[in-house]
Amino acid sequence: MSEQHTYRVIVRGTWEGLTDEARARLLDRAAGHGLGSMRFTEEGTLTYEPSPLKHFSMRYVVVSDAADGEEMAGALAEDLAGTRLRELGYGFTGLRSTVTDLDTMKINRKGARSASRR
Repeated sequence: MSEQHTYRVIVRGTWEGLTDEARARLLDRAAGHGLGSMRFTEEGTLTYEPSPLKHFSMRYVVVSDAADGEEMAGALAEDLAGTRLRELGYGFTGLRSTVTDLDTMKINRKGARSASRR
């Protein structure tokens, strides 16, 4: 069994070809999809600004084989985002992702550094 890593993935894209109904739905729900809703989840969290209604991002937590790396985690999240947006009836283009491997991320602990200098 291979080692699993946990990745935080931000998938960004641009709205494209939105129907009037989809645009109205996005604008109506915009308050629940603003900066305060930015969370990394397995289901993905959609965020966007209503004015202008142009770009969006979705945040995911992806657990996959470390051997597959960040590129695979990004591809998985982009696939999840595309599927979800199509299910919701939202047109989009240009999905791209930014991936952070939480298992290899360095954490700077200021308190620990300060204590070691004493």
